[in-house]
Amino acid sequence: MLLDADIKAQLAQYLQMLESNVLLKVSTGSDDISRDMLELVDELATMSPKIKVEHTQLERTPSFSVNRVDEDTGITFAGIPLGHEFTSLVLALLQVSGRAPKVDQKFIDQIKGIEGTYHFESYISLSCQNCPDVVQALNVMSVLNPSITHTMIDGAAFKEEAESKNIMAVPTVFLNGDSFGGGRMTLEEILAKMGNAPDASEFEDKDPYEVLVVGGGPAGASAAIYAARKGIRTGIAAERFGGQVNDTAGIENFISVKRTEGPKFVSSLEEHVKDYDIDVMNLQRATRLEKKDQIEIELENGAVLKSKTVILSTGARWRKIGVPGEDEFRNKGVAYCPHCDGPLFEGKHVAVIGGGNSGVEAAIDLAGIVKHVTVLEFAPELKADSVLQDRLNSLPNVTVIKNAQTKEITGSDNVNGITYIERDTETEQHIELEGVFVQIGLVPNTDWLGDAVKRNKFGEIVVDKYGATNIPGVYAAGDCTDAPNKQIIISMGSGANAALGTFDYLIRN
Repeated sequence: MLLDADIKAQLAQYLQMLESNVLLKVSTGSDDISRDMLELVDELATMSPKIKVEHTQLERTPSFSVNRVDEDTGITFAGIPLGHEFTSLVLALLQVSGRAPKVDQKFIDQIKGIEGTYHFESYISLSCQNCPDVVQALNVMSVLNPSITHTMIDGAAFKEEAESKNIMAVPTVFLNGDSFGGGRMTLEEILAKMGNAPDASEFEDKDPYEVLVVGGGPAGASAAIYAARKGIRTGIAAERFGGQVNDTAGIENFISVKRTEGPKFVSSLEEHVKDYDIDVMNLQRATRLEKKDQIEIELENGAVLKSKTVILSTGARWRKIGVPGEDEFRNKGVAYCPHCDGPLFEGKHVAVIGGGNSGVEAAIDLAGIVKHVTVLEFAPELKADSVLQDRLNSLPNVTVIKNAQTKEITGSDNVNGITYIERDTETEQHIELEGVFVQIGLVPNTDWLGDAVKRNKFGEIVVDKYGATNIPGVYAAGDCTDAPNKQIIISMGSGANAALGTFDYLIRN
């Protein structure tokens, strides 16, 4: 049975919400995936009288499309949408049946106004926590605009096709046969890439804020909520709402929540922020901070926002190793997300650079997928927790190399090896492999500040116990600061602390 009892129970509840009939057009062969796909669509049909099945020949086999009875919507699943994509399947069924997608009206209007023919193809893996956002966004666009179609393609089910297009990271999106983008993208981000991003003129009439938060991760969201609850005019300018948490697989140390996933956590943050009168300006990168009568924040599009106080919460990004081949082969064998991209390296030899908790956890996860994992650690000993090291050392297909300085990632079209130096003997070694996962920590997103505020040698913003920087009225919170520990729960606390600090500053000034 493809669907277990719990999933069937959940599905049965959702299918009761279908508003009109849905036609599943299925194209299958004699392979195992075709057999499972046929079992899935037949089971769906037995669970609701509003779902019908029609056998046909589609562009890819196995695949099935989700349609209205009298209209092809352009939504196709080339692969079995279970795992992380189960929700994508449920939403497609509901939205095609006529249930309105939960999308801001301004985005609905933008989608309906798009002219031309657009065929999107998204290559995903069922274990990728970032892929469903892309799949669901493109499906919504297909539902709302008949000139837009979308096919989700499971890279494991269509391995040869994925390899022929040199896809080594997911999600990867093609538009009309050409590369469009990769990584997690929200509906808003996809529309912006299609030319619907706000320009500077849309910010001209904004009144000065009392608190402007720069950055929309856990620290920024927390700061904005605490500020808004004080009844003061609050705005958020975020390059990407949710920040790096969007790319986090499992979160198991946020007290009171046993386990959640990054995108789900970000969705909850966003919903909480929307409960307050907060002006959220997403997809806006800050490029300059200047203290005048008020504090000015210039955005990449040229707009200038003014505020009495500012809270910097721009977070951090994956730290690069900075060796030849890293940038050249990014998404061509060099990756930073083992949960997303691991399945694409099934049966291959990969390396993990970094022996901290993140690196060892990545190696453990990858060992269940790939042929062999080599862990390269710069220091004489691994830094991961002992329980993780014990688990790593129990795996038969993992090699740990310590005192190893990565020198180069080699390749032609894709990665084919890694060169390192044994630090104790200064001997150069080379390993032939197909993938490199970099897990060596974070670097703060503060380069844009220059000398505007005091930063330490690591680029972290120096703050006092109230979150205040050396510039009056400018505060900072989260992973971009010199706080000793970088955790979601700590960032949220520091965001709240900084907001309370700005409120006190406003009272006194």
